[in-house]
Amino acid sequence: MKPTALKVLSVAASLLLAASANSANAAPTLVQDVRVFDGERVHERRSVLFDNGVIVDADFKGKAPQGARVVSGTGRTLLPGLIDAHTHAFRFHELPVLFGVTTQIDMFTDVPTLKKAKLEMAHGGNSRRADLFSAGTLVTAPGGHGTQFGIAIPTITRPEEAQAFVDARIAEGSDFIKIVMEGGYGYKSLDLATVKAVIDAAHKRGKLAVVHISNEKDARAVLEAGADGLVHLFAAGSADAEGLARLARSKGAFVIPTFAVLESMANFRGDDLLANPSFAALLDKDGQAPLKARYGNEAKPALLVAPKAVTAAMVKAGVPVLAGTDAGNPGTQYGVSMHRELAALVEAGMTPSQALTAATSAPAGAFKLGQRGRIAKGYKADLLLVEGNPTADILATRRIVEVWKDGESANGLVDAQRRQVAKAAQEAQGSNPIALPPDGRISQFSEKRLASPIGIGWGPSTDSFAGGKSTVKLAPQPALPDGQVPLAISATVAPGLPFAWSGVAFMPGAQPMQPVNLSAAKTVRFKVRGDGKTYQMMAMSQGVQMPGAKSFTAGPEWTEVSVPFSDLKGIDPAAITMLGFNAGPQPGDYRFEIADVRLLP
Repeated sequence: MKPTALKVLSVAASLLLAASANSANAAPTLVQDVRVFDGERVHERRSVLFDNGVIVDADFKGKAPQGARVVSGTGRTLLPGLIDAHTHAFRFHELPVLFGVTTQIDMFTDVPTLKKAKLEMAHGGNSRRADLFSAGTLVTAPGGHGTQFGIAIPTITRPEEAQAFVDARIAEGSDFIKIVMEGGYGYKSLDLATVKAVIDAAHKRGKLAVVHISNEKDARAVLEAGADGLVHLFAAGSADAEGLARLARSKGAFVIPTFAVLESMANFRGDDLLANPSFAALLDKDGQAPLKARYGNEAKPALLVAPKAVTAAMVKAGVPVLAGTDAGNPGTQYGVSMHRELAALVEAGMTPSQALTAATSAPAGAFKLGQRGRIAKGYKADLLLVEGNPTADILATRRIVEVWKDGESANGLVDAQRRQVAKAAQEAQGSNPIALPPDGRISQFSEKRLASPIGIGWGPSTDSFAGGKSTVKLAPQPALPDGQVPLAISATVAPGLPFAWSGVAFMPGAQPMQPVNLSAAKTVRFKVRGDGKTYQMMAMSQGVQMPGAKSFTAGPEWTEVSVPFSDLKGIDPAAITMLGFNAGPQPGDYRFEIADVRLLP
């Protein structure tokens, strides 16, 4: 997420041009006697010829051209490369193609990433990564959803600012405009008048305007205001599904349900992607961690009732439904989560063929992506070959035989990734759990030091790195009768961030946020007292961007609290980077004390 220097871009451009030249000299490829899903329809037996990154003939007859590579299609299905219609492409750029996702439609990333992707695509040297079409910087209010990630972004407050704001995004390279209308979870939201002004400003420049919503009321409002699409459905128990579908149809809008992230909010796992050995073999500990995480700590399957009903109603009404994962969020991972999204769409009432259309030709058409998303003459040779028939069994998309990006086989990338993951796993086997202190105690507070027998020890922790203004003071207190020195945490949580916090953090590694294997411990136990308010014990582990958390109350008398690591959803005890004891997110002044913090088996 750091800006790329012009010199580096120049060197990269030269290398990519060379890669493009190599691709142009590669032999043509013929996938022979294969079932073809062309983006809309199934053809039971065809041969497909592609060369120089383009499909030459989608129904090739006769003998293979001289020098062509021939791939058997017997018992297999050839699909267009999958298009994930909702991602946040901040990291793991090497993963999508490995899982057959050859195009990502990004709903918010940093501008340098957007510009780098455009440069690579322009020079035809992007065969190792999915193509990227992006909204760039989203349109949100100060303190709104999208401002919580520690990235300084421009915001908007009034309708009068809409045209200049949209024009600035287009100048940065945004392919379309993504707007946030989100007032839940402590966020500040744009008002409807401003949302409508942004939609109109985007349309004036010939750009699509899509909107993030999280409830039915806002969904209806933005569709009435002219939004081209909803980039989420909402987690709820009920909705007027047919009425909302009729409205979307009348407005010519499309919908991206994003079941992968809605399932994360509902703490619903569906089928486990990591149970597929071929998928797990491509994801190291960092890559697997986001899939294991969840937004919700408690299972609430009722939250999926409304999005399933709305999806079914949209399909029945003829509204385009697009497959998008919201990858970049807990419970998702780039590329691989598309295979869960496809299954979830089928579970919501789509046929397998409709779900495949939602991941190929439908997003290509909705976002006007040109000649991709179909198997037809002149279209990009972004292709996915799988065993079996995914138009009958959607899980067949997981039996990947080969992926081609810009006509180049990804077999080499897949093999290299497998080797890298296997090597990391082998090295990790030699990383044994660290020995815990004999009594498990990691708090050695005194007037001189906030020490610990392991790691860096203890220090203040606030939301300042994310642009917050919260503050904290840490002060050792007189020893208790058992000799333990309590630590007083006086915190002021400032308004302005939806997830503001202030408190104290324990770092178990020799360097800040260095992962440490604490799997010898099963529980964190500590003593607490305070002002009667509710606090959170948090943990972070390698590869996870959202902490696992457990609430506790700091009453006037000393109380012992035990938090099993199993209660901290998505956290890997073998790769802990931080433990925290925090106030927030509600603004205000807080005071609590902790003592005798232990890691217990």
